[in-house]
Amino acid sequence: MGILKDRFKVKAEASAAELKDLLKQHGSKKIGEVQLSQIYQGMRGITGLVSETSLLDAKEGIRFRGYSIPELQKHLPKVPGGNEPLPEGLFYLMLIGELPDEEAVAYITSSWQRRSHVPNHVFAAIDALPVTAHPMTMFVSGIMALQTESNFARRYAEGMNKKDYWEAVFDDSMDLLARLPRVAAYIYRRKYHNNQHIQPNGLLDWAGNLAHMLGYEDESFKELMRLYMTIHADHEGGNVSAHTTHLVGSALSDPYLSLAAGMNGLAGPLHGLANQEVVKWILEMQKELKTEVPTKGQIETYVKSTLAAGKVVPGYGHAVLRKTDPRFTAQMDFAKRHFSDDPLVQIVWNVYDVVPPILESLGKVKNPWPNVDAHSGALLVHYGMVEYEFYTVLFGVSRALGVLASLIWDRALGFAIERPKSVTTDLVKAWLEGKDEIWGD
Repeated sequence: MGILKDRFKVKAEASAAELKDLLKQHGSKKIGEVQLSQIYQGMRGITGLVSETSLLDAKEGIRFRGYSIPELQKHLPKVPGGNEPLPEGLFYLMLIGELPDEEAVAYITSSWQRRSHVPNHVFAAIDALPVTAHPMTMFVSGIMALQTESNFARRYAEGMNKKDYWEAVFDDSMDLLARLPRVAAYIYRRKYHNNQHIQPNGLLDWAGNLAHMLGYEDESFKELMRLYMTIHADHEGGNVSAHTTHLVGSALSDPYLSLAAGMNGLAGPLHGLANQEVVKWILEMQKELKTEVPTKGQIETYVKSTLAAGKVVPGYGHAVLRKTDPRFTAQMDFAKRHFSDDPLVQIVWNVYDVVPPILESLGKVKNPWPNVDAHSGALLVHYGMVEYEFYTVLFGVSRALGVLASLIWDRALGFAIERPKSVTTDLVKAWLEGKDEIWGD
């Protein structure tokens, strides 16, 4: 079946047996309580999912199978002469649960190169949209058009055995990951470069080839894409894009349908679109203050006016984290190594100095620190990618690594269709009054 699929099969069978025993012994154990405020305010903090690929700690940040971002940068294989981890290695880690060697990463790179052909009808579907459409609209349309190639959909229609679900999802996920860079680059060149498309380079790694197809041959930009694709890949299972992919997949929708749903969630301004909003906010600040590099005092005044207008400072705050996002720090370190004198980057760093104390002074902001979106756009602008509407597509290509690895595990472990209970406010009121109401279905 191939070394990756064979290794996953061994891991999955052992995990499935362990899970079965765990539920048999402890299935009735209560793991927490739910507060009324939580069910009205986005289910924050309610433990209701299992996602093996990563875990978010409020104090330590994201860990992929136990490894922090600095540890990934140290231990994951790199291209010869490179400093940034290859996303192929992170995918292996999330799927298998072990650090890969160079041979395993080379296998994934080669497999994705072989699977990367995108049928012409996918490009035709994208071309059917007006060029003014948002890049995420085109991206989701491209993923949906690819659904015609689904192994899972075909095999399910033929009467596939339940125990083989994971294998079909594995093949779909590998095909999808192989093709997403081509789809993303096609959208970028169509919308912003007059349909002047660049053919794939079959000798490059996954992220390096994406940079090439986008039209950026600078080796440091390829390094940025390797870092970007790695640090945006996953953020445990409860964020909108991950949870949506899992939820839709639980209905046995194939990976194409599931990922498209997750990407629609990523397109929201409170999720992946936030990186676009950060650059937009900085550009508006420069325009209003009539200066390319505003002082910290000017930034402070502008931040306060933003807050006074009932708006948020984009890129700051996080639902879980209570410290500076390690993904922000990784990008800041990259900029320090490659272009520390860049004006936009310096603005990002000055905003970093100014905003947290202001938000802390409000007394109601639990996390005044920057998240991943606060820095990513500035790095892209440095290389000339000023089309900030496209940034969420790059985020989406990366996030596919984590959500599809999780989806493979969902089917391997036989997770059921997700169906939480909902209630009405009238029922809540009756319960609070002590009336004997039935909460179950």
